[in-house]
Amino acid sequence: MTPQRLRTLIEQVQQGRLDVDGAMEQLAHFPIETVRDHDGIIARLDTHRQLRHGFPEVILAQGKRFPHLQHIVTQTLQRPGAVLITRLSKKRQRRLQDHFPELQGEHDSRCLYREETPQEEKTGLVAVFSAGTADVPVATEAALTARLMGAKVATHFDSGVAGLHRLLAAGDLLTQANVFIVIAGMEGALPSVVGGLVNKPVIAVPTSQGYGAAFGGLSALLGMLNSCAANVTTVNIDNGFGAGYVAGLINRLASPEP
Repeated sequence: MTPQRLRTLIEQVQQGRLDVDGAMEQLAHFPIETVRDHDGIIARLDTHRQLRHGFPEVILAQGKRFPHLQHIVTQTLQRPGAVLITRLSKKRQRRLQDHFPELQGEHDSRCLYREETPQEEKTGLVAVFSAGTADVPVATEAALTARLMGAKVATHFDSGVAGLHRLLAAGDLLTQANVFIVIAGMEGALPSVVGGLVNKPVIAVPTSQGYGAAFGGLSALLGMLNSCAANVTTVNIDNGFGAGYVAGLINRLASPEP
């Protein structure tokens, strides 16, 4: 249930173009839609999420049995609006696209999606930086999420501290974005550097990339949490989705209404 759809429904009842029973029928699965299969209830979809948060509930594929995932996607696609499915293996991406050809894939993001907002209606600017090429899957997940939330997105990949001239090559992007997402593994130093260069919020994302003492992203996480740049805040390891979501919200607040 999108805000626009609910407004239209109320206006139709107000104007006498839709009776109360017809409106009740359309609201039958609001605010919760139950998903069932032969195992019983497998999910309760939050159809009120877009009204509360401005973005519909996102489907986390990780940990779900494929038949359950398929049932959830089937019912989600029956409603209008953006759809985002995260943490998909390439095999699961192919299987879902075979069943749901309307879903699009984003290279390296491990996501499938259906986009709602046309490119020309996107506002503001979210900049996504990655330290190394190995961080691109997390960076792409972040960029896709922010874009689906209505933001214009620009990326600048492979710009880590081992060669700072690569970061400075971003040029005007460092001054134009409303919010920055900065993704790095290893020692996780890049967000502090970006934070020292810009006067906007920086969302740091540690990745699990790195040698033994990186401890699967823990070293980068601790480094980012201890950043001396006051405009840096940090999300969990490999959480590109979380960074993109928060960046999308910040971008909305920073962008004038169309």
